[in-house]
Amino acid sequence: MRVAAPMLKAASATPEPPMLEQPRRLESVQTERGSIPVYATGTVEQPWAQYTATDHTVWQQLYARQQALLVGRACDAFLAAQEKLRMPADHIPHFSDLNQILTAATGWQIVAVEGLLPELDFFTHLANRRFPVSWWIRHPDQIDYLEEPDLFHDLFGHVPLLMEPLFADYLQAYGQGGIKAHGLGPDALMQLARLYWYTVEFGLIRQADGLRIYGAGIVSSKGESIYSLESAAPNRLGFDLERVMRTRYRIDSFQQTYFVIDSFEQLISTTLADFAPLYARLAGQDPIPADAVLDGDAVL
Repeated sequence: MRVAAPMLKAASATPEPPMLEQPRRLESVQTERGSIPVYATGTVEQPWAQYTATDHTVWQQLYARQQALLVGRACDAFLAAQEKLRMPADHIPHFSDLNQILTAATGWQIVAVEGLLPELDFFTHLANRRFPVSWWIRHPDQIDYLEEPDLFHDLFGHVPLLMEPLFADYLQAYGQGGIKAHGLGPDALMQLARLYWYTVEFGLIRQADGLRIYGAGIVSSKGESIYSLESAAPNRLGFDLERVMRTRYRIDSFQQTYFVIDSFEQLISTTLADFAPLYARLAGQDPIPADAVLDGDAVL
């Protein structure tokens, strides 16, 4: 689930989103300005009975493909969490079934949404240990690429690591930090978006047996699962919080840079501090191009 692009909006308490009776399938729409994402703020009931045989087949194909690819590529924590979560391989899971396991393990739960969320709504869900999952799944002709995150990306890519206590705590802390930052302006929101992008979506982790994937945008993608670890093209840099929050990213191609953590302990300990002094230090500094390698970068 991607956070919406930064928007200027005053910080305020956010009420519980209303329940919608008829879920809509919200993706990007084409306009004269190009592809524009559609945002929605409500949560919905997962319309499981409405999934077609084609929908279940798409899930089955994607699940089988990624399971085969992730052996030796995904980090041990992801694979262990996935096994504990017991997602079915042959049909789209019931969110309610997964919630029983998730809540018992770490207190998290899935909430079904129609599409991308505005950032304050997104932060509020995370801060309360609710992870938004798009209820709809891609079409068969979108197996290899989809502009907006769908059920497979959100559920297969993001949800397993919510079983990992340290990562679960990190994501909640991220949401709490986002609520605090909201209203500080677009720079702070963009810096937080970069942190999410380079950790939750496209993070790598160093294990004793080599680099492994943990970011949802990689584990849910055939091409990026291979490219992120095996291509010589991208930069793989040691994780540095300020460097990450200054680094641009692209949403329409494989990543030009990946940041590598040593452990989830490192990730949460680095990001639990008050970000106010960090925002002050970063104010006025130019963003770093996505493909840049700087003096002092730890190139892996």
